[in-house]
Amino acid sequence: MLCPTLKYACFSSCVRPQFLKAKSFSSSSSSSSPSSLQASTWSGLQKWRDGPLNGNRYWGPNGPEPLQDSPPSPSADDNDKIDSASSLAELGSLVLSTSDPLSKSKLSHLAFSRWRILNLPIGVSVPPSRPARPPKPKLVSAKEIPAPKNSGLPLNAYMLHNLAHVELNAIDLAWDTVVRFSPFTDILEDGFFADFARVADDESRHFAWCSQRLAELGFKYGDMPAHDVLWNQCEKSSDNVAARLAVIPLVQEARGLDAGPRLTQKLIGFGDHRTSNIVARIADEEVAHVAVGVHWFLSVCQKMKRAPCSTFKDLLKEYDVELKGPFNYSARDEAGIPRDWYDPSAAHEQDKNQKHDANNKLSVVYERLASIISMESENSNLKRTSG
Repeated sequence: MLCPTLKYACFSSCVRPQFLKAKSFSSSSSSSSPSSLQASTWSGLQKWRDGPLNGNRYWGPNGPEPLQDSPPSPSADDNDKIDSASSLAELGSLVLSTSDPLSKSKLSHLAFSRWRILNLPIGVSVPPSRPARPPKPKLVSAKEIPAPKNSGLPLNAYMLHNLAHVELNAIDLAWDTVVRFSPFTDILEDGFFADFARVADDESRHFAWCSQRLAELGFKYGDMPAHDVLWNQCEKSSDNVAARLAVIPLVQEARGLDAGPRLTQKLIGFGDHRTSNIVARIADEEVAHVAVGVHWFLSVCQKMKRAPCSTFKDLLKEYDVELKGPFNYSARDEAGIPRDWYDPSAAHEQDKNQKHDANNKLSVVYERLASIISMESENSNLKRTSG
């Protein structure tokens, strides 16, 4: 049984204790417990990591493409901000401190580009307590979000605005992960920060597509209220990298894999094929982000000597995070999340299979024993006859 608080000292006795703690890991989280369904690595992960800078921030007639005109040069203010940063963590803090959504999206791409091109160090920085936000949209509880018919927006713009809000939050969630855990590069490895910086760059491109399409429909981000659920989940996991990985990429981003196809079909039914194509492309690219979460969650669990499946479930219980279906099994399988991590029926099926395998092994043993007993009996009878 683990102690009530598992701190990051599990990694090293000299590591600061606030980095990784979990109050309620069960004894089944031990690495000695039976293994769950095998997590797999997304086949495209290394190609995604090695890919060039993606400047396709405009949605053209046939999909993503570079801006039609030459890309706008950074403003003098943006240049000053970028030039003042000497590390990835400092660049991330600048993005988190930028309130205007379009500026945040652009600065995110510039930050990632500068880090890649100049080969800057990861560095260390302190993130703001909350990302800078514009006056609109007004942030309300999830229950206060108006229904489509009361939002003042047509259904396609309503759904697109909700997606734009998710993507804007995703920019901040990724950069906060980079900056907040930057003091621990010696344990998490540079690849951790490189992956989440690239995730932030992807999310900034997604937000740019959503904003462009909203403008084409005659609306803009901020035209209706939005919720703060995503950032609240991020805030709760601010002192625990294992929880951050479990809650954000493996739950929140994975929900995007589930919702993407349904949203795409609704937009097709509404007659907006252009928006449906944008949503489909975004959902497809989210596979990489979930795969990154799987990879680094497994890495952290290995360092902690904990079983990933039970650790994941314990963290969700501790942080009061609910897993909701229906699940897009094919996309989740592609991203590498084992089904028994999130679907009780898969775990039940695994238990049945394990019991079946155990019974089969016992049957083989029993058959061998019966054969040995039979042979011994025959030998005994032969000895009596010859005697």
